[in-house]
Amino acid sequence: MVGVSAEALRLRLADLAASGRGDLRALVGEFRRSEVLVPVVDGSLVSAEAGGIRWLFVFTDDAALARFAEARGEAVPGWVPVFGALLLDQVVPEVGGPVGIAVDAGSAAGMVLPPVTGIVPDAVAVDAVGTRI
Repeated sequence: MVGVSAEALRLRLADLAASGRGDLRALVGEFRRSEVLVPVVDGSLVSAEAGGIRWLFVFTDDAALARFAEARGEAVPGWVPVFGALLLDQVVPEVGGPVGIAVDAGSAAGMVLPPVTGIVPDAVAVDAVGTRI
C-alpha cells in the first residue's frame, strides 16, 4: 500500500478547519492512505464511548498525541503506526458495535469519521440497511 504522509493529512485537516469547506470524500481517501498513530494502553487501543458509539483515537503525529494525553492527565505508554484503511476496513468491524475514528482529538483541526456508509464497511455502518449492528 502506498501511503501519504500524516503531514499531508494534518495540513488538509487544518485547511478544512480554517475554511469550513472541503471535500469530505477526498479527506476520507487521504485518511485511508495515511499512516496514523494509535495510542495503546495495557495492550488495548485507546477509545471512549459517547452517544452509543465507540470512538478510536488516532493522531497525525506524536506531538498531537502528547497534547491529548496531557489534557486527559494520563500517560500513554505506547502507540502503533497504522494505515487508516486498515483501521476502517479491518479493525472497526472487529470491535463490535458502532465504531468511529476521532482524528487528532482535542486539536483545532481534529475531525471525526463516523461509522456511516462511505467511511466504514456497509456491514458495520449505522445507516446501512441490513447492518449486523
